[in-house]
Amino acid sequence: MKNFNYGTLYGIGLGPGDSELITVKAWRLLSTVEVIVYPKPPTGESLARKIAAPFIPDDVTEIAITIPMTRTRKPAQDAYDDAASTIAKQLEDGRHVAFISNGDPFLYSTFMYLHDRLKSEFEIEIVPGVTSFTASAAATQRPLAARNDIVKILPAPLENKTLEAEIKTGDSIVINKVGKHFPRIRHLIESLDLVEQTQVIENASTEFEVARPLAQIKSDDQPYFSTILIYKGNETWR
Repeated sequence: MKNFNYGTLYGIGLGPGDSELITVKAWRLLSTVEVIVYPKPPTGESLARKIAAPFIPDDVTEIAITIPMTRTRKPAQDAYDDAASTIAKQLEDGRHVAFISNGDPFLYSTFMYLHDRLKSEFEIEIVPGVTSFTASAAATQRPLAARNDIVKILPAPLENKTLEAEIKTGDSIVINKVGKHFPRIRHLIESLDLVEQTQVIENASTEFEVARPLAQIKSDDQPYFSTILIYKGNETWR
C-alpha cells in the first residue's frame, strides 16, 4: 500500500553525454527535487553527475551510490539493496528524489533494479532519455532504420555464437557495452564480411565524439567507450 505522504521518486534519463540533450522535463525536476541520487563506479567520476552538473542546484542533497563492476551478481545486488534502503528513507521523510542515469532509465540502467525494489511502496515516475544508439546514428548521419527494417540491440559481452546468429537475422544492428570486447567483435564482423557496412562511434554526443567506418580503424587502435552500428538493409526508403 503506497503512502501518499511520502515523496516521489523520479527515474530520470539524461541522454548519452551532451548536457544539452537533457529534456525540459528532466531539467525541471532536477531544479525542484530535494535529493539527487546517482550511480558511480568504484573509481573515477560519475558520468550521470557530470552530464547533470549544469542543472544541479547548490542547495540540493546529493547521494552517490557506488556500484561494483564485477561479473558475479551478488556484490551489485547488495549495492542495489543498500541504495534502495537509502532512497526509501529519503522518500519516507517526504522528500522528492531524482535518481539520474545516463541514457534511458529503463534501458541497461542501474535504475531498473531500484525501481523493482521500491515500486510497491512509493510513487515512481519515469522520465525517458535519449539513448546512445540514436545519438550514434546522428553522429554517422545515417538513419538507424526505416520502413520494415528489423533493429537488434546486442550487448557485446554475449558469446560469439549468439551474436553471430542475431546479426545474421537483423537489418540494423546495434552493439553496445563494447569496451574490452572490441577486438573480438571486430574479428566476428570481419568473419561475417560486414566490415564495409559497419560504423564505430566513440563517446557519442560529447566533445570527444568520433564516428568512423570500421574499415578505417587500424588493428592496434582499440576504441573503448564505443557503440557499433551495422546496417544490412537494402535502403529501399531512399
